[in-house]
Amino acid sequence: MSIKVAPYAVYETMADEKLCVLAREGHRYAEEVLVTRYNRLVRKLARPYYLAGGDSDDLIQEGMIGLIYGVREFDGERSASFRTYAEICIRSRLYSAVRAASRDKHSPLNQSVPLEIPFFDSPFSVYGTELAAQLNPEDLIIGREGARDTLRWVRQQLSEFEAKILGYYLDGLTIREMAEAVSRSPKSVDNAVQRIRRKVARRLTSGDLSVG
Repeated sequence: MSIKVAPYAVYETMADEKLCVLAREGHRYAEEVLVTRYNRLVRKLARPYYLAGGDSDDLIQEGMIGLIYGVREFDGERSASFRTYAEICIRSRLYSAVRAASRDKHSPLNQSVPLEIPFFDSPFSVYGTELAAQLNPEDLIIGREGARDTLRWVRQQLSEFEAKILGYYLDGLTIREMAEAVSRSPKSVDNAVQRIRRKVARRLTSGDLSVG
């Protein structure tokens, strides 16, 4: 049975939940629109791990796998919106990748830790409860406290420009988007990101908890 394909622009006007239904029915454009629509969210959720020592391309790939899983498994009759479910799936995939990499000393992700408050602080739908049950509560508490300490320490080591870039970066903006936002060259912004990464790495390797 052939699938009637609407113009791409028509899919772009559809709600996430409708696109999920169409994607499961085999409408390739529906899945492409959702992947494009949530690309920035994937970058945003992956970037704290990248700053902490992960490989950007590997993390984005893992996040995209989580997003596509969410598109294909989302059940509109459940209580969560697609965005909530997609975020949980992306975070879960990233966390699983980092946990798996921690067992492989040669993996570029093996030193990665999240530098943001984990999604387990948020109110859960039934989806979140199911996924969270797979993880160790002690790890979540330690990771959350460590993330707060690290971010507080790092922000105190940044210049005003670097602090602004960090905020934009963690929001998922591309280098070019950040450059436009601060009226600087992409090279200048990329250099700032690399300086921030070095400061994060120094914090993580030293274990220095002092602030001020």
